[in-house]
Amino acid sequence: MTDATTGTAAAPEAGPAPRIAVIGTGYLGATHAAAMAALGFDVVGFDTDPEKTRALSLGKVPFYEPGLDALLSEQVEAGRLRFTTDVADAVGDADVHFICVGTPQQPGSNAANLSYVEAATRAVAEHLTRDGVIVGKSTVPVGTAARLREVVAQHAPDGVDAELVWNPEFLREGKAVEDTLHPDRIVIGGVSERSEALLRRVYARPIAAGAPVIVCDLPTAELVKVSANAFLATKISFINAVASVCEAAGADVTVLADAIGLDPRIGRKFLDAGLGFGGGCLPKDIRALMHRSGELGAYRMAGLLQKVDEINMGQREAVVALALAACDGSVLNKSIGVLGAAFKPETDDVRDSPALNVAAALHLRGAQVKVFDPAASETARRTFPTLTYVSSTEDAVEATDVVLVLTEWKQFVEADPAMLAALTPTPRVIDARGKLDPAAWRAAGWEFRGLGRPTA
Repeated sequence: MTDATTGTAAAPEAGPAPRIAVIGTGYLGATHAAAMAALGFDVVGFDTDPEKTRALSLGKVPFYEPGLDALLSEQVEAGRLRFTTDVADAVGDADVHFICVGTPQQPGSNAANLSYVEAATRAVAEHLTRDGVIVGKSTVPVGTAARLREVVAQHAPDGVDAELVWNPEFLREGKAVEDTLHPDRIVIGGVSERSEALLRRVYARPIAAGAPVIVCDLPTAELVKVSANAFLATKISFINAVASVCEAAGADVTVLADAIGLDPRIGRKFLDAGLGFGGGCLPKDIRALMHRSGELGAYRMAGLLQKVDEINMGQREAVVALALAACDGSVLNKSIGVLGAAFKPETDDVRDSPALNVAAALHLRGAQVKVFDPAASETARRTFPTLTYVSSTEDAVEATDVVLVLTEWKQFVEADPAMLAALTPTPRVIDARGKLDPAAWRAAGWEFRGLGRPTA
């Protein structure tokens, strides 16, 4: 194994570039396939969904991710990237097989659903026609890879050398292309000399650009991504817990976060008090780690993450309470403008979105809710079709009893409060992301409320 600090190793072998298969072309897989093609490899993406495969083959991304449309189209047109619904076609000529399928939360449990990862790994093993390395990128509970090695050993054809290793992904939605082409670290676990050399060839350009390589055992590689997500979730829930103290004491949590964020041991990122985290990764990953920690008897971690999850979910209730208070205790038949539906800006992802959850909760209390999101209105409509979706910030604000800023899109943060105040007879705003300037909005005539911020 290499030195995990420097990432130094012998130069990778020369020869033809390895051919790559990407199994699963959702958010992770489509991005990874396009990026691998952009790095100069011939890539085949496999998915069981014919409509998704057809769209990707035409260079069209079926979700919103800045920069991915252009990258995908470029690689498809260059002939380095194609997509198929035939797993044998994808696997047959490839040397490296990336497993990029989802690991959603199981219904009625905090545990991860590993059926897609298991099925994908088995399908690759069964259709191998040559020696190959199966590379797990999906986020899985620790111990999964060891079991998948048994699946590979059971289903790979006789005479084929099939090795399974783990290479977790660290994509941030909204910055996924940059994170794939220019990763801040590359973690590979459970590798032999042969598979390490092969993966170093795959990642040669990022490594040459300075990306550190950490080589470790399988369990460590599996734990890196979920531990990183758990730490970020804990940091967010910590500042939200501090916000409750600020509210009780009359302090301003945003100024407090600026001050403690100057400490280099802490840093300012992920210290924004507000509505909390959501999306397809952090919630289900911390719950899966909570569940797995309990199985392993690591109860302190399980208990910590239980509290992190409780604080995070409580923020949604706190914003609903602010809306009720702004409307004198009831939102029945009140008009509420909601700015934001995605769980974060620069994505159309509404999975476990705190913004959409709050909008739906107010709707269930009898409010007339108007939602605007620059990218996520259509995905939100498919999830909550009973809400009203409008086409601009102005439409969402017009004639409302209260406006809620629930996703910190730049156009909301930089909106002209005076112009918006003229659109409603009762200019009340709840900044649930801590991004608006209270003085500027109050000066424009708005009644301003925020989590962990003084009310006057």
